[in-house]
Amino acid sequence: MPFPYFPFPSAESAIGVPAFLSTPLAVVAGVALDRLLGETPRWHPLVGFGKLANAVERVGNRGVWRRFNGVCAWALTVVPWTVLAMWGYGYGGWLLDALLLYLALGGRSLAEHAERVSADLQASDLAAAREHVGWIVSRNTENLDEAGVAKACVESTLENGNDAVFGVLFWFALLGGVGAVLFRLSNTLDAMWGYKTGRFLRFGWAAASIDDLLNYVPARLTAMSYALFGQTRVALACWRRQAPTWESPNAGPVMSAGAGSLGLALGGPAIYHGQIEERPVLGEGRPARREDISRALSLVRRGIALWLAVFIAIGALGA
Repeated sequence: MPFPYFPFPSAESAIGVPAFLSTPLAVVAGVALDRLLGETPRWHPLVGFGKLANAVERVGNRGVWRRFNGVCAWALTVVPWTVLAMWGYGYGGWLLDALLLYLALGGRSLAEHAERVSADLQASDLAAAREHVGWIVSRNTENLDEAGVAKACVESTLENGNDAVFGVLFWFALLGGVGAVLFRLSNTLDAMWGYKTGRFLRFGWAAASIDDLLNYVPARLTAMSYALFGQTRVALACWRRQAPTWESPNAGPVMSAGAGSLGLALGGPAIYHGQIEERPVLGEGRPARREDISRALSLVRRGIALWLAVFIAIGALGA
């Protein structure tokens, strides 16, 4: 049972699924739905949540108490949906868990965005590649050359593999669908409000800090997963040396281990919000090329297979 300490009514017995199978079954079902269906073309909950977050930010991001307002805004946007998922679990059991996991996962969406950029580069359509990579990164992309586009796409694939897949799976393992909802909504707010700009520095502090806390363990498990499926020694060495130099405490391990595993040099200068940001170099090896986008996706996919195997093994041991 994902909720051993909450007195919810048992839904498993009503649908004939033993408790020890509920979480592995929900994980497999949720990942399969994400793989087969991807994001719903209309009315996706995360799209609606993003609109709600924008509305809350426009109202709350003003005045002298912006940090306090940011805490209240995070609670207002995240807590009600988390509580609703917690309440619904008692009546939907593993089926609701599987649905919530599917809605929280972004594995297929990540692959589709990355593959679109790769296809643009394959077709030598640099303008389209710049536009499409701009959909998944926050840096300015209008002046990137082919290598810059490839590097940005590989970096985003590695980082979002943690944010949209492995972090969701980790919190699902701890708290079921409620954990998946809590993590993904918190991570979405960090992506929207967590910038260290004049507008968001104080208001987005809570969103960024909570995401750092929730992501601490998942990011390191993601880094280990990346390291296992490539140049393991190089990945671990890059993680140890380079992660502390990265501004984000969680993106550093993920991207340094991923870059080292792929034998690539990532990081370096990039333009954010019109200003050059001098980022440390991550990884070790040659610059990224178009074909490295599929290699980065392969790291994510192999990691998913490994995590699924762990879920199933834990379920078997529980039997």
